[in-house]
Amino acid sequence: MATIDLRSDTVTKPTDEMRRAMAAAEVGDDVYGEDPSINELQERSAAMLGHEAGLLTSSGTMSNLLATLSYCNHGDEIVMGDQAHMFWNEGGGQAALAGVQTRLIPQNATGGISPEDVARNIRPAGNPHVAATKMVCLENTQNRCSGMTMTPAETKAVCDVAHGSGVAVHLDGARIFNAAVALEVPVAELTKDVDDASFCLSKALSCPVGSVLVGSKEFIQEAHRWRKMVGGGTRQAGILAAAGLVALDTMVDRLAEDHQNARRLAEGLANIDGLSVDAESIQTNIVIFDVDEKTAKAPDFIKAMAEAGVLVSYPGEQSVRMVTHRHISAEDTEEALSRTSRVVRELQGKS
Repeated sequence: MATIDLRSDTVTKPTDEMRRAMAAAEVGDDVYGEDPSINELQERSAAMLGHEAGLLTSSGTMSNLLATLSYCNHGDEIVMGDQAHMFWNEGGGQAALAGVQTRLIPQNATGGISPEDVARNIRPAGNPHVAATKMVCLENTQNRCSGMTMTPAETKAVCDVAHGSGVAVHLDGARIFNAAVALEVPVAELTKDVDDASFCLSKALSCPVGSVLVGSKEFIQEAHRWRKMVGGGTRQAGILAAAGLVALDTMVDRLAEDHQNARRLAEGLANIDGLSVDAESIQTNIVIFDVDEKTAKAPDFIKAMAEAGVLVSYPGEQSVRMVTHRHISAEDTEEALSRTSRVVRELQGKS
């Protein structure tokens, strides 16, 4: 029985074309700025997202940390949604390494944060009793909200409020290309109003390693300094950038297939007694659903799924996450639903 791995799109492996490009990549010492493949990736990424410059980092977590370090001093505050990846899944690095505190505001029904909530939670510099807000963080797509998207208008509304108070806006765009494909807009439309943005090469774009941070030349220069400080300087890493260049050429349009499979997953899960999901809300490649406690505790359900050859992940409480990616076909999707249905019946004692 073949294993169907729906834990994350991070499990994707590089394509044959990527492997060939990596083997043939022209390289140099990137600490000296002399790796032509990295330079090309950074320039192309910045141009695609409508910004002046780019910086290759080892991960999305590093990109997000570099943005915080570049905008903030110790004792400052950053504002983000209460389901943000930066808060939940980045090891507390914003506090431990950047020395900032995080103010959480509620995610709305579409996974974003409202400009009204942002306005209420920005605290100005100059008051010795409070931490000054230096950065507002957005996420698109929103991982813990079933991969929901923020539209250009929603992004602009938050940026207008933040910029009106002299606060920078960082976009954690780990899956920003998923958002662009789902909304059928150029990716630059989703990033044009933020001060900087990052995106992951190693998720749905199927590269082995990497994230790219883009912004103004001044911002990237500062982020580059911080990257060196946290140990992110690389040498002949053009072998990794080569895969990223292939991904930008070949992996973006195919994301629509992942979205279609995710919607089919959600529709099928919604028809299984004991599971609940709003199938109509699924926009991209992430499906988060709840397991009825009468069926099983979520960790027990996940264990039973693994025994049935379907790997899924655990966001917490009674929730379970499935993520589609290029290694998941339409046939895999149907097989995953069949196995899930069987697992639920067995847990309910109905086999």
